[in-house]
Amino acid sequence: MAASATGPTLPLPGSAGAWILACRPRTLTAAVAPVAVGAACAFRAGCLRPGPVLAALAGAVLIQVGTNLANDVQDGVRGTDRNRVGPPRAVAAGLLSPAQVRGGMAVAFGLATLCGLYLAWTAGWPVVAIGIASILAGLAYTGGPWPLGYHGLGDLFVLLFFGLVATAGTAYVSCGRATSLSLVAGLGPGATTTVLLVVNNLRDLETDRRSGKRTLQVILGRRGGELEVILLLLVALPGVPALLQLGSLAGPGPWLVLLAAPAALGIARGVRRARNPGEWLDLLARAARLALVHGLLLALGIALG
Repeated sequence: MAASATGPTLPLPGSAGAWILACRPRTLTAAVAPVAVGAACAFRAGCLRPGPVLAALAGAVLIQVGTNLANDVQDGVRGTDRNRVGPPRAVAAGLLSPAQVRGGMAVAFGLATLCGLYLAWTAGWPVVAIGIASILAGLAYTGGPWPLGYHGLGDLFVLLFFGLVATAGTAYVSCGRATSLSLVAGLGPGATTTVLLVVNNLRDLETDRRSGKRTLQVILGRRGGELEVILLLLVALPGVPALLQLGSLAGPGPWLVLLAAPAALGIARGVRRARNPGEWLDLLARAARLALVHGLLLALGIALG
């Protein structure tokens, strides 16, 4: 490990620790939660198939890793990650070269493509379209001629791909169709994962503003970002359980997500009070846990009905 004179202790350049830092393991709850909810929807429909669900989980995690690596190298090359408040990024900190991270990104997306080929074999060609769209969206988040995250569209990207697409897509590969239940339920993990993004962007608000990265939080300002967090938490709980009750899922099961309400309330309060890097880091960890716990509770509630 190498200590920085002005920041936290960093892993050695090129080490396994540098790669772990670049992959951002705490964010991988964003890939697990929607797959769990989609699998529960398939179970509820009587068509759960473990093989395709496990392949969907592996593919979702690999796409998340690839997206994280793409974000690291693209922001690093653009200079967006200089003097950031949060944990250092591998390229910006000199822990990995842009070529190394691009190679890791290619491996992650390549392995995700193998999962997609298996799913296409078991569930049909629409899976190919879903996979290609997900990978292109991951690359376009901070890359390309018009990066989504630099033009206030990152939140919509996360809500769609880490919510509706991942949840309904998991149900599709298991059942051969995207059930109406999975489309509604996908709002839950989509909303909690977007909370994770908003907390991250609120932490980086000033550095993003100075570097020209116009996230939705830069456009709305801190108060607008705080209100967005509250709105998203209301969508996740109690909004999604209420919609499920009005739709095809009767019974108290979906209301299990209210067990996560204290954690959600703590995050809503925290974004208004956070000022220093340690507080933002704690909030990010709590938001990642909320995404996972909410997703698992929602999945359990759907399965139980």
